[in-house]
Amino acid sequence: MYVGSLRLLARAWSLFPEHHGSVEDLLQEEGLNFHFHHTDRESGHIKGYDTNVMGRFACPNANCTQQGWSSKMIAVWIRLYSGSRYNARVYNQRCKSCNSLSRPTLDDSYAERIAYRLKKWSNIEVEPPHYSGGSGKPHERDLCEGCKNGHCADGELEERMRSFCF
Repeated sequence: MYVGSLRLLARAWSLFPEHHGSVEDLLQEEGLNFHFHHTDRESGHIKGYDTNVMGRFACPNANCTQQGWSSKMIAVWIRLYSGSRYNARVYNQRCKSCNSLSRPTLDDSYAERIAYRLKKWSNIEVEPPHYSGGSGKPHERDLCEGCKNGHCADGELEERMRSFCF
């Protein structure tokens, strides 16, 4: 990606503080109050959890013929920090046609999954969020930045299955 004459390196993930209001609304049902933690570092969190959300990607390469794609397996690493703070790395995916890195547009599953995990970590009994996965295309690990960074729930399942000796 270019801005003026500066070349910016594309990151494998994104944070979505703009969705905190939706998370906050779901937490208020249980009287919980969390704040979005804007600092993004590998360490310093108290707890972490890998999950996935759903959304849509658009290829940022103007020369690519790919219109875009939807995904039911967008990797997310949710992290809890002291002081009732959290953040969630949402891992980008690569375009199958040109390999450009794309940031997703997220659906409501993001807020639902984040709120669910924060409630669980707060020892509140909750029903698991609805999962509408399945019946889609197979997960393409080589295009998933979550898999490459060890935070994709699907990639982790594959690794665990390979470790079993039958």
